[in-house]
Amino acid sequence: MKLSEVISLINGELLSSIDPDEIEIGGAMGADLMSDVLTSVQPEAVLLTGLCNPQVLRTAQIADIRAIVFVRCKNPTPEMLEISKTENIPLIKTKFGLFTASGILYNAGLPNYELEADGDCPY
Repeated sequence: MKLSEVISLINGELLSSIDPDEIEIGGAMGADLMSDVLTSVQPEAVLLTGLCNPQVLRTAQIADIRAIVFVRCKNPTPEMLEISKTENIPLIKTKFGLFTASGILYNAGLPNYELEADGDCPY
């Protein structure tokens, strides 16, 4: 799915000067814990998050995340916008919450790129 379609589906606002028609998104993951992202996301995903700090961009670099969507109208800082520009990671914001935005993308056919936990869940 093209990033431009992701933006359209969630009524998003592109905050970067990157052409969204040139970016292909393989799937999506929603998380606020960057440690979960590092251990669970597959490459070429869009990350949906309510966490809005520079660590999100650093995590995206390491995890080969194609774009970041900030939910609930979160606004990245000027520092984050600069990192985004330098690292070529598009930033988007949407008014939707994490659950709703994820559901919209999933219903539109964007696959879940979050890996399941190994083994049984302990009680």
